[in-house]
Amino acid sequence: MSAQIKVAVLGAAGRMGAEAVKAVSEAADMDLVASLGRGADLKEILEAGATHIVDLSVPTATEANVRFAVENGLHAVVGTTGWDDERRAKLEHLLAQHPEAGVLIAPNFALGSVLASAFAATAAKYFESVEIIELHHPNKVDAPSGTAVRTAELIAAARRDAGVAKSPDATETQLDGARGALVDDVHVHSVRLRGLVAHQEVLFGGPGEQFTLRHDSYDRASFMPGVLLGLRTVASRPGLTYGLDGYLELGQ
Repeated sequence: MSAQIKVAVLGAAGRMGAEAVKAVSEAADMDLVASLGRGADLKEILEAGATHIVDLSVPTATEANVRFAVENGLHAVVGTTGWDDERRAKLEHLLAQHPEAGVLIAPNFALGSVLASAFAATAAKYFESVEIIELHHPNKVDAPSGTAVRTAELIAAARRDAGVAKSPDATETQLDGARGALVDDVHVHSVRLRGLVAHQEVLFGGPGEQFTLRHDSYDRASFMPGVLLGLRTVASRPGLTYGLDGYLELGQ
């Protein structure tokens, strides 16, 4: 029998953190050794004997949390937002000094959402127009969502590689925000409504037709299979992986 994966959950008091604590506790091949809330001493992770962390904290803390893990030879699975290009570049520089450590930063852990984003990148090469609508609960602090940004980046890269032009848009006048945010030349619209959890639609348009890809997470439990997949894989993937699609066999 292989050794147990010893996991510390950071941000354990939050909704996602609480789900992660439950999922790790119920996983036969994992041992939850620490559950840390905001402001906890990170040395508790080492004292507990953790080999992996799950960071579901807050954007202001996540960089320090992951740096601590890497510097101490721990593997990290990260679902906290705020990892822009600059932060990821700094992390990659740090990981080069600690080649034994693996880090996964995933804008979304729902397997269906990750697959939908990958399928959207494939479909985007064949349609003239594409826009994204993401819908979340009103307590979400960032807009657009990390998932929508990641989806837009994948779509834009696929369209550039295929030589597809920008989506046509004859808008000359508009109220601020009427056309949403522009992420890598893809329009992204954010909705915040009570009762929602996490939902995304990618809308494609061509002559005489429309194609829509939609994914819905109705409960935060939907993210846990991806978290567990990350924990089981990250040690075998040293360095930084951005996006759970990097751990899936998508043929891309």
